[in-house]
Amino acid sequence: MKANCSSSSACPANSSEEELPVGLEVHGNLELVFTVVSTVMMGLLMFSLGCSVEIRKLWSHIRRPWGIAVGLLCQFGLMPFTAYLLAISFSLKPVQAIAVLIMGCCPGGTISNIFTFWVDGDMDLSISMTSCSTVAALGMMPLCIYLYAWSWSLQQNLTIPYQNIGITLVCLTIPVAFGVCVNYRWPKQSKIILKIGAIVGGVLLLVVAVAGVVLAKGSWNSDITLLTISFIFPLIGHVTGFLLALFTHQSWQRCRTISLETGAQNIQMCITMLQLSFTAEHLVQMLSFPLAYGLFQLIDGFLIVAAYQTYKRRLKNKHGKKNSGCTEVCHTRKLTSSKETNAFLEVNEEGAVTPGPPGPMDCHRALEPVGHITSCE
Repeated sequence: MKANCSSSSACPANSSEEELPVGLEVHGNLELVFTVVSTVMMGLLMFSLGCSVEIRKLWSHIRRPWGIAVGLLCQFGLMPFTAYLLAISFSLKPVQAIAVLIMGCCPGGTISNIFTFWVDGDMDLSISMTSCSTVAALGMMPLCIYLYAWSWSLQQNLTIPYQNIGITLVCLTIPVAFGVCVNYRWPKQSKIILKIGAIVGGVLLLVVAVAGVVLAKGSWNSDITLLTISFIFPLIGHVTGFLLALFTHQSWQRCRTISLETGAQNIQMCITMLQLSFTAEHLVQMLSFPLAYGLFQLIDGFLIVAAYQTYKRRLKNKHGKKNSGCTEVCHTRKLTSSKETNAFLEVNEEGAVTPGPPGPMDCHRALEPVGHITSCE
């Protein structure tokens, strides 16, 4: 088996004589509208996220790409190897194993940028990693598939979706570039755009997830093994990405970013490659995996965001209590100090000389040296 970059018509899965299974026979107009709307919304979302990118920080990542290098190592090193181990460990059928392997070889998805923003990650690194992994996929996807797919003998030639990779790269870089320009020219307005984009991004993720499941509801099957792998695969990606970033002495902010970038894959690219490379009969067995993976990576992402926001809120409350306690202590000290000052002033006033003719004892004390006053008293 080898990776083929030929046109879609050269593959058996794209022959006009083949009929798609019932699950893939979605309404053409509805699917087209959904694709166009989701693409436009994703472009607007990436524009809003680009408003958080600073040119100075972005250039620092490009000039010293340590974080990007760690992310690419996770993306095209750990994920394909993890996919291969999962396919071998669960003794998958060759067609199903290839589906898992293709998912592991795909670049990072734009969903990671949204989750990175919600966990206060490094947005400059996140967008840089997504862009670089998409560009690197032009060569790394066929290389990784060639290295790991030899264990299974298939008659089909795998078609790398170069057109899909190019479209993804354009939809990612152009809106982000406009967002960076807006942030540079109008920093105050960019913050408002960023907040609106974060809310729209959450709604968009839910809409895409629900619509994707409904449109392809017939392609789901009851293979528990694939569902289990689709559940643990993104979790393994998040954990290993975080540990590798921690091992390479990255900051906590970068560790969170690399973790989310590693576990979040480009689902649409995987589905496109499967449709270009396999027949309708094979698609019934394998298409449920990328759909389930996309659903579980959404759930994992929301859980990570919820856990981080909870931790952040508790930490904020803890610091708030400490600050309030410090304020109370300072206020008590001020009250004590003021009381002591008042008492000192009262004592001095009582010991002060009252107006009137001085008595004989006062005159005697006034004539004595200062050193003998205490002895007289």
